[in-house]
Amino acid sequence: MATDLTVGLVDRPGSLAQASDVLGRAGINVDGAAGYVCDGEGVFHVLVVDAERARRALIDSGFEIQAERQVVTVPVANQPGEGARLLRRLADANVNIDLVYTTLAGELVLGSDDLGALRAALA
Repeated sequence: MATDLTVGLVDRPGSLAQASDVLGRAGINVDGAAGYVCDGEGVFHVLVVDAERARRALIDSGFEIQAERQVVTVPVANQPGEGARLLRRLADANVNIDLVYTTLAGELVLGSDDLGALRAALA
């Protein structure tokens, strides 16, 4: 099952590289990621399959795991309007999406406070 880890980073050169290196050395494949700065702090969303090992490697290296949650990944064609079509379907089903980014394989990573409704709307 896909898990999104939210990792807190110091907003300085090298912190993103260091977190990524920790995961790589632990044998964790990063299937998707998003990063940004908010209120002076770096935020790194990372999609992993082995959440336990990823969490342990990051914590053991001094990183803060701010959140951990199950997410849904769904294929989306790399064509104009395809992402919007999928998101419209979810909106029409009254599913609130509170996290979205893409994977290296071209899937959308979707987070919601109601994964059951999200999965049902995608079925």
